[in-house]
Amino acid sequence: MTEPRKALGEAGAETPPVSSDDATLEAWKFTECHDAFRVDMPLGSARQESFDRLRLPGGLINPDTFATLSEAMAFPRAFFDAGRPAASICPRPWIITEAGGTRRGHLTSWPSLPTDLQSAGAEWVDRDVVVDHDLVTSRKPDDMPAVNRAMIRLSASAQRQSRQAVAE
Repeated sequence: MTEPRKALGEAGAETPPVSSDDATLEAWKFTECHDAFRVDMPLGSARQESFDRLRLPGGLINPDTFATLSEAMAFPRAFFDAGRPAASICPRPWIITEAGGTRRGHLTSWPSLPTDLQSAGAEWVDRDVVVDHDLVTSRKPDDMPAVNRAMIRLSASAQRQSRQAVAE
């Protein structure tokens, strides 16, 4: 939650926490609640067209809960359907799979997910970071520097394309 948000903020991006809980978002470190963040926007009022990128933080408990909420899954599904940039770390590719984003091709994830992701149609690769079109994935917290660089490059590229399309 914190390192990607910090890196994107330093690159000039706004990263308002969006959550199905309208008050706080708990950040877990393994099975212990590590920190809590104020939710800037409840999921029910968030619209994907208001955001230029999607960042799905890592963690084990939150993605599992998130994937069971149909209203929560509509948000990333809209990003994938629109071809907007997205990034995911650790087990968050569960969300990508549930939202139909594994049709993009190559990705990586936490080491326990290759079979599930391959069954959903993804080409799983064991690398620190994988960029496939508009999707950035990484395996674990140790990969954070590489995924941060990739997210920033992808976001900058998407912004250049957006400015170019407006100018044309």
